Amino acid sequence: MIDEAAIATRYGALAAALDEHSRRLLLGAEARAAGRGGQAAVARATGASPATIRRGLAELDAPAGGPGRGRIRRPGGGRKRTVDLDLTLRADLEALIEPTSRGDPESPLRWTTRSVRNLAAELGRGGHRVSYRIVGELLHELGYSLQANRKVLEGTAHPDRDAQFRHISEAVQLQLSLGEPVISVDTKKKELVGPFRNGGKELRPAGDPERVLMHDFVIPELGRASPYGVYDLAANEAWVSVGTDHDTAAFAVESIRRWWQTMGQPLYPDARRLLVTADAGGSNGARLRLWKAELQRLADETGLEIAVCHFPPGTSKWNKIEHRLFSAITMNWRGKPLVSHEAIVKLIAATTTRTGLRVRSALDRNAYPKGVKVGDAEMKTLYLERDAFHGDWNYTLLPRLMLPQA
Repeated sequence: MIDEAAIATRYGALAAALDEHSRRLLLGAEARAAGRGGQAAVARATGASPATIRRGLAELDAPAGGPGRGRIRRPGGGRKRTVDLDLTLRADLEALIEPTSRGDPESPLRWTTRSVRNLAAELGRGGHRVSYRIVGELLHELGYSLQANRKVLEGTAHPDRDAQFRHISEAVQLQLSLGEPVISVDTKKKELVGPFRNGGKELRPAGDPERVLMHDFVIPELGRASPYGVYDLAANEAWVSVGTDHDTAAFAVESIRRWWQTMGQPLYPDARRLLVTADAGGSNGARLRLWKAELQRLADETGLEIAVCHFPPGTSKWNKIEHRLFSAITMNWRGKPLVSHEAIVKLIAATTTRTGLRVRSALDRNAYPKGVKVGDAEMKTLYLERDAFHGDWNYTLLPRLMLPQA
């Protein structure tokens, strides 16, 4: 006689700890152990359906690794996924995440952060019952992930860009072959002066980071620093003037003047011509009248012919000073707050590279007012010769003492 009470007791003690597959195996084992009439007895004792008990018996006989072994539910069993029940959910989510190409450009999320929570809320307003977790899973399936911006687009290139690069290269090579100086000039990014956070890390005792201000608001008595660099291509040497006033063309040419007086003239005592490579904008811009007028004064003072070649607009990263000087300065002062102008000068002057870069630096506290105008009359006094190729980018200022006498 089959003891149904014992079967019920054993099943009740174990069922809560077992998954569906294991419970079926237990039911099948009890039915087989009971012998004839076992399936019916187990069904009465446990409340399980005869079909479930028969599946348990079949799974007991299934070979290891074969169909039925290791599977809890039959294929397609269990609760349906939200995306399978809501047939428009996937398409509506794609329309929200890429509204410019697949959806309405007036979507409320077009101009907001498209986080999974915002997307879930917007889908909910559209009639979908979905959580932000499900949205995250769907986005992963659709091939989306968090992405940062990447600078890869060059923008519209000037039609003579490549030709200007070749012109600059030929001019530099010719100048260097003659033993004459070639300099690359530009203003480094302006820096806040004071105990502000500076990107990067430096070695310090563990748990003792340098304390800096939480907010980057300019300190009026300290202001900003404008480092203007002059890099000598042949000598691998540089001069940096750290300005405390405006970054104007007058400041730029004064920096070149200081380089010449301290480093250039001793190195090139017989020089007759100086070649300057510069960006097309900023304080040494190709269209700035003040830049040309100040260069004329420098040519008159030094007796040098000063030739200028500007890089085409949007190509400043090819200017040698960017990666031979400015990048080295940034690496040298990483993690160090620029607490004073004097500290900035010392950090710049301490910059070296494995290729032997030598840098000198000094503070320039002169005032350089903005908005200085150079009129047509003064422009006519300049001894400026434009090159046959792109005279707006390539020109030479001759010392006025070389003007033919009347």
